[in-house]
Amino acid sequence: SGFNSIGHMDTMLRGRHQIGHYKEGEEFIQNVFHVLSQIFTGKEKSDLAICWLQYEISKVIQCLQAKKKKKLKAQGRKSKKLAKNFLKAPDNRNNLCLWKLYAYLEWLLGNTDDARKVFDTALCTAGTGGLKSAQLCSLSLLYAQLEVELLESIEGAVMSRAVHILTKLTENGPYVPYSGQVLSVNVLKARKTYEHALQDYLSKTPVSDHDQVNDTDQLVNLVGCYALFQYLTVGIDAAVLIYTQASEKLEASGSQKCENTGENFGILNFPTALEAVTLLHTNLLRFHMKISVYPLNPLREALTEALKRYPSNQSLWRSYIHIQRKSHSASKARRFFDSVTRSANSLEPWLFAIQAEQMRKKLTEKVQRADVGEIHSTIPETGLTNRIVALFEHAVQSENGTHCPLLWRMYLNFMV
Repeated sequence: SGFNSIGHMDTMLRGRHQIGHYKEGEEFIQNVFHVLSQIFTGKEKSDLAICWLQYEISKVIQCLQAKKKKKLKAQGRKSKKLAKNFLKAPDNRNNLCLWKLYAYLEWLLGNTDDARKVFDTALCTAGTGGLKSAQLCSLSLLYAQLEVELLESIEGAVMSRAVHILTKLTENGPYVPYSGQVLSVNVLKARKTYEHALQDYLSKTPVSDHDQVNDTDQLVNLVGCYALFQYLTVGIDAAVLIYTQASEKLEASGSQKCENTGENFGILNFPTALEAVTLLHTNLLRFHMKISVYPLNPLREALTEALKRYPSNQSLWRSYIHIQRKSHSASKARRFFDSVTRSANSLEPWLFAIQAEQMRKKLTEKVQRADVGEIHSTIPETGLTNRIVALFEHAVQSENGTHCPLLWRMYLNFMV
């Protein structure tokens, strides 16, 4: 065909088929992984295994999104075999990150009971680090989040498996799998433990850079677990309060460090922690709106604030576009995109602004094509086409846009 993209470009549709993973690109990537796994040893080898498994999971997610059942089955078999082989290696047996990814893979493939067994096994063998262990917190957080997504409403969630997982995490004892009930006294104790742990983390100052990296990871996991726990046992407002407290503290630490050092080195990891906390916050609000009645404004405000600060975060942009599709007025979103593209150097705001307009165009065309007896709706559509072309023109003139093959290909694709 002249040229192939390595990996995938899932932003462009070709006819009815989405462009997926190409055979040649896929072979190339697999070869790279195989060669590297023979060269690396020890921790590097484990890190490579984690990257490899994350890549396999991304392919499973792609199959799920494209609703290709046959391909999903085959991909699932391959990915599971790989994951099991990794976990058989003596170095990886206690690697909680790999266990977590394997359980997540099983969950994505729809094997909920198998995934729970893997999670439970990992938590039982993980020891008794409790809230002090970043990996244990991260594992429990993912397990609880997946369980919460199965809930149909927040009522009666206090007795759910998710609360059991988050409660056990605070007890510093060996993990006991869920038996169908959670004691109220344990919930109260857990809330106190979370509260004290969060206060300790927010008030302590890291000694070295290495400590700081670990601390920020740990803080994000801790905030995530505590907020989810509060959401299930008290309600959405209690969870939002924790995210707000943590964000304020992180912002304050960030600006204080800047003043002290006069430069940005000290807080290299604070923006990432703040970004991760913001992401947890917006995702929880989105989930809550899905299962109950809740105003859109808190989520919209949280997203616009976050995007001004992190204009290159794709997950936040996706959420923003998702909620904007529900509103009939495009002007607010357009003004926001305009202000962000002017102030940010990154290309994401341009790409998402274009995507939002293309979605709107698709929707308009769909309405226009709907035949209602003799009447055809006649909304003049040229305005949107011109707007999209103008956005492309501005985007390719920007510093990063000029050198972005994806942008040029999207532009050509649109013009065709």
